[in-house]
Amino acid sequence: MRVLVVEDEPRIARDVAAALSAAGCVVEVVGDGEEAWFKGDTEDYALVVLDLGLPHLDGLAVLKRWRHNGRQMPVLVLTARGTWAERVEGIDAGADDYLPKPFRMEELVARARALIRRSAGIGTAVIEAGPLTVDPRDMRVSLRGVPVSLSPLEYRLVAYLALHKGRVVPAHELIDQLYGTDDARDANALEALVMRLRRKLGADVIETRRGFGYRIAEPAP
Repeated sequence: MRVLVVEDEPRIARDVAAALSAAGCVVEVVGDGEEAWFKGDTEDYALVVLDLGLPHLDGLAVLKRWRHNGRQMPVLVLTARGTWAERVEGIDAGADDYLPKPFRMEELVARARALIRRSAGIGTAVIEAGPLTVDPRDMRVSLRGVPVSLSPLEYRLVAYLALHKGRVVPAHELIDQLYGTDDARDANALEALVMRLRRKLGADVIETRRGFGYRIAEPAP
């Protein structure tokens, strides 16, 4: 899943990015409110981690602009502002969750996972999709109860399809969510990734809908 971290303190930004990357996310970091607003308004993210104290454009103003423009990605607000009134203001502006500084990285990652799941309509920590079980807490995938060893990129693809089970996910959406800016980002790379997964999971687990995209196949009734 692609995550945007908006934080102007380099150490915090680095630590948050490292924690989310270790949890299986593709992370981009910006430290400026204007740049954050533009990225969030023009690109698709599974989650935004947003600090409020930003240069050039305050984080609360960024959030209000996103919501005014119809941007619905979940937003986890980070801030040193500690009063209940400021927290209420952030939530009323469209924040989905609020984490005051200082915080534990473990809590941030847990909240991030929960927001991503809930935005996809999933309330459980472990995701069941067809014959697969995906546990984002330890990035573990099982096929009919048997653990499967996957690379980080393979895991991201399976986890994203499981998170969006019940619909065909377009190839361009998968490419946007799976690959970092320095990775190969084209349909051929995605097809090669799906082929590798089919060798591990079986040919019938990931279904291709030509011209539409991919989904995890549901077992026949």
